[in-house]
Amino acid sequence: MTDHPSLQPYVDAWTESIEAISELVRPLVEGEWNRRSACPGWSVRDVVSHIIGMECELLGDPRPIHTLPRDLYHVVDEPSRHMEIQVDVRRHHTGPEMTGELEYTIIRRSRQLRNEKRQPDAEVRDIMPGGSKVTLEHQLRMRAFDVWVHEQDLRRALGKPGNLDSAGAYVARDLMVLGLPKVVAKKAGARPHTAVVFDVSGPLEFMRTVRVDADGRGTVDGSPSLGPAVTLSLDWETYVRLAAGRVRPEAVSDQVKVEGDAKLAKKILESFTVTP
Repeated sequence: MTDHPSLQPYVDAWTESIEAISELVRPLVEGEWNRRSACPGWSVRDVVSHIIGMECELLGDPRPIHTLPRDLYHVVDEPSRHMEIQVDVRRHHTGPEMTGELEYTIIRRSRQLRNEKRQPDAEVRDIMPGGSKVTLEHQLRMRAFDVWVHEQDLRRALGKPGNLDSAGAYVARDLMVLGLPKVVAKKAGARPHTAVVFDVSGPLEFMRTVRVDADGRGTVDGSPSLGPAVTLSLDWETYVRLAAGRVRPEAVSDQVKVEGDAKLAKKILESFTVTP
């Protein structure tokens, strides 16, 4: 247990997801490590390498000194270049090397989190480039979110669905919902006094309404709307894939029911990605 109860839900969600990942990949044969994931340019091995690398950086391990190949099409900016180093340096690691390092990293990080004494609002270094500061609570929330989303990437790549209603799923839902006002009001350009309803079914059910006020600002809440401009009905897994940028809207059009303004709905779906 951490010293602060407000941090424990994120630690628990992170623990559940990263241990599920360890269990998923432990029995893989070499060919399965090379299966493509929905993350551009990344295999199953690469997704696991990314997770290991991020956790090692939070442990304070030195970053690898490594030069990336020039032909990685998915490396398009400094953040992606930063993340790719931890991935590319492990591209020739065997399955046993990968599972061994993952398990050892989980042990080390779990010990670090159990012994965490800092306050939730303590400033810590963001592990992404730029050197910005974030709160410890934000950092742990984002690690729980990131690891759960990548657990789902691995499950889809390996054909082993599960944990769509785990603790990490709820962390992901709350973070993804926070991005909806920007999607509707700014990216899709919904007009003032417009309401858009998202009706999500499946293992994690919820309904949220985004309302655009007279100044064009969006807010989100859980109350229904009478006569919304658009209602989007979809299952939770499809919602996650769209919000995490893992699939294009046209590829899942048969899994999204649109009622109302079709043109606005199209703009919303094209702008739906709310994660890096």
